[in-house]
Amino acid sequence: PARYALERGDWTAASRLEVRSTKYPYTDAITWFARGMGAARLGEIAIAQEAAQQLAAIHQQLNDANESYWALQVEIQRIDVLAWTALADKRSSDAVTGMRKAVDLENGTEKSAVTPGPIAPASELLGEMLLRLNRPGDALQEFQAALLKEPNRFRSLYGAAKASKLAGNAQSARRYAAALLKICALAGQPRRPELTEMLAIANPTAVGQ
Repeated sequence: PARYALERGDWTAASRLEVRSTKYPYTDAITWFARGMGAARLGEIAIAQEAAQQLAAIHQQLNDANESYWALQVEIQRIDVLAWTALADKRSSDAVTGMRKAVDLENGTEKSAVTPGPIAPASELLGEMLLRLNRPGDALQEFQAALLKEPNRFRSLYGAAKASKLAGNAQSARRYAAALLKICALAGQPRRPELTEMLAIANPTAVGQ
């Protein structure tokens, strides 16, 4: 549920996720991360801060259990949430600094062999943040970095196409838009709004078909 909400940008659903305690703290952290990110995107600062506090507690629990790998993953999630909370609080400098720290930490770790990739890669989150701050050129670099580690991610391809367009690079925008449309060639109707936007970039004459 956490991944589904975040991948679709359904921030309300993410912020309302119910946390069910399990014997695996790092799985509980995923739900708190999604809640925090959703709340921060909606400007619900108190809820986002609560999520960050819960992630801090899980981080400590994992450290105490000598689960250093998972402790670091949860710490990255906590920093992500705090960075987006800072953005919601109009502290853009703190927000970008926090996300860059999360990117550096994530780049310094290897993915566990028995798990999928991050719920939301830090570089992708930084790219989305930079887009919000009207820095499309910098955002594009982050989306490209995310795609190197997590090829063909929907949100990274979408972000790269949008950042390219806003930066005035029409050729790059068309390339990323076409790549996303190819991946989603079998998507059902009604088409996701992001795909309609990509269709307009890749092939303006096809809009509305």
